[in-house]
Amino acid sequence: MRILLVSEDIPYPSMGGLAKHVLTLAKALVKAGHSVDLLGGDQHPIEVAGEEGQFGGRFFGELHGHLAGWKESKIGMYLPSKRPWIARKMAQCVMKHVADYDIIHYHGHFPNIAKYIPLHINFVQTRHDQGSDCLKHTRFRNGEICNQLNPADCAGCIAKQPNALQRTISASAVSRYREDVAEAFQRHKTIFVSEKLRQNFARIAGAGEWGFVVHNFVDLEMINAALQANPTSSKADKHKLKLFVAGKLYHPKGIGMLLQKMVPIMSEHFYLSIAGDGPDKVALRQQFESDQVTFLGWCDYQTVLNYAASSDVIIVPSILEEAFGATTLEGLLLGKPTFALDRGATPELHMYQNFQGQLHLHPDIESLVAELVYFKPQLQSLPISDGRGGVNSTLQHLLEIYRNPIAATIS
Repeated sequence: MRILLVSEDIPYPSMGGLAKHVLTLAKALVKAGHSVDLLGGDQHPIEVAGEEGQFGGRFFGELHGHLAGWKESKIGMYLPSKRPWIARKMAQCVMKHVADYDIIHYHGHFPNIAKYIPLHINFVQTRHDQGSDCLKHTRFRNGEICNQLNPADCAGCIAKQPNALQRTISASAVSRYREDVAEAFQRHKTIFVSEKLRQNFARIAGAGEWGFVVHNFVDLEMINAALQANPTSSKADKHKLKLFVAGKLYHPKGIGMLLQKMVPIMSEHFYLSIAGDGPDKVALRQQFESDQVTFLGWCDYQTVLNYAASSDVIIVPSILEEAFGATTLEGLLLGKPTFALDRGATPELHMYQNFQGQLHLHPDIESLVAELVYFKPQLQSLPISDGRGGVNSTLQHLLEIYRNPIAATIS
């Protein structure tokens, strides 16, 4: 097939999980014999992505307008015309290329783009975050999960104390956006990376066949490379328990809360390594860095996997609802006991366990830490060898969706 992948998250010097997902998919499709090109943003040349950006096809850096803020934060309200304007401009850019491809697959943060793609175009998008109905893309507010459904309540996310005008305009913007997204999902095929993500959208849009659920995936070759570079001993080191966390250093990822709860009661044989960057990095390092707590800063993906493979336990302390949780999946595929919170899509990842009880789910950080401080890992289990969680195991399902002309759900 001739496939055009589209994402405004590419390219950047250090790319997030969505961008890595797209590039992993691109490489797998090329390896399977398909012709793949990538339409990305004009913010950087593809060379800034280094080896990660070398996927085996052509790159078109043409998407623009998606970074414009429209001064919403300054005026304290969401603007009804902003997101339709951006989505329309992006759709126009996509339309310049459609004649050369059998399928267009979009991965990004403007799900309403499908509203502006003609019905006869074979178009599919993958939803990686809560942005199908939440303009912040996270459904996280005031330090906790947001379950507010009223569009007027969303005004509190753009203004601390919204006045009547700000509430009215923001409510109009959110309502229009949600209506546009629902129409977009009805017009073209939609993939959600978890059932939880699809259910959350249905709370807003109502019951219906809103799309497919295809779990996220990882590059198993990189997982295996990490395991080969860090062979585990047949017996856990009784004198050292190596813990590993990877994530953005800001409140929703829960790393600061984990440190606050765990460091004061951490045994002397615990050693915690944290990979990641973010706005809380300086404050967390000043407060918690020690001989037992190491901040590694931003690391490339293979380095993160190598650290995870050399650790005894993986911790994913996110307090927001993860749309999928690639870090949790990586821990499970590496054969590591993985501690996470019982929220978002994380419980769906039980299917990737390779031994009973590998995924330790907790209602909150306090109970997670309470188990962890007394935890003694058993003999390491072999990583999953049947391909589950890898891109190749998902590829056939995606190709079936590509070839299906109907925007209805395949069970």
